[in-house]
Amino acid sequence: MTALLSGYMIGFSLILAIGAQNAFVLRQGLKRQHVLAVCVTCSLSEIVLVSIGVFGFGRLTELAPWFSDLMLYGGALFLLVYGALCFRSAWRGSAGLQAEGAAETSLRATIFACLAFTWLNPHAILDTVVLLGALSAQYGEARGAFGAGAILAAGSFFFLLGYGAQFVAPFFAKPSAWRVLDVIIGITMWSIALALILRH
Repeated sequence: MTALLSGYMIGFSLILAIGAQNAFVLRQGLKRQHVLAVCVTCSLSEIVLVSIGVFGFGRLTELAPWFSDLMLYGGALFLLVYGALCFRSAWRGSAGLQAEGAAETSLRATIFACLAFTWLNPHAILDTVVLLGALSAQYGEARGAFGAGAILAAGSFFFLLGYGAQFVAPFFAKPSAWRVLDVIIGITMWSIALALILRH
């Protein structure tokens, strides 16, 4: 249960950042177009990516135990840098996220675009395969539960983002809202990095 909750919290914190994939889901939600298909596609992709990271990474650490430490400190460094970038983004501000044109797009085109935002996104791959894989190794036999928690976090976030977009649209149209979000994400990332370093 501890591994499951940790996976959920860390997974939710990582996916909370508004990148290309999440921005696409949010825009589809704002336009109310193919929201279910987009959320399901993102969730299924997350299952595959996290599974590769958790179980493939675990196998690698069995063959090369030193690799776990390398990725642990590498992951902590990534979180520190990622948090710093969030703080910089909060300092500079942003223009706010608006929905794109309301023109209807086909379901097929929407799914292809969703897959592109997911599988051609180095940041998403780094988060799911490398970082979550490295963190899961700390839980040993419970790494499957950790991965399940991360998958549940991603799935719940995608559906919350897609279907909740219409309610938060006025709020997130304000640049100040993104500043607050960036600060929260930055603090979370630095807290996780510090906890990893101290724990080890």
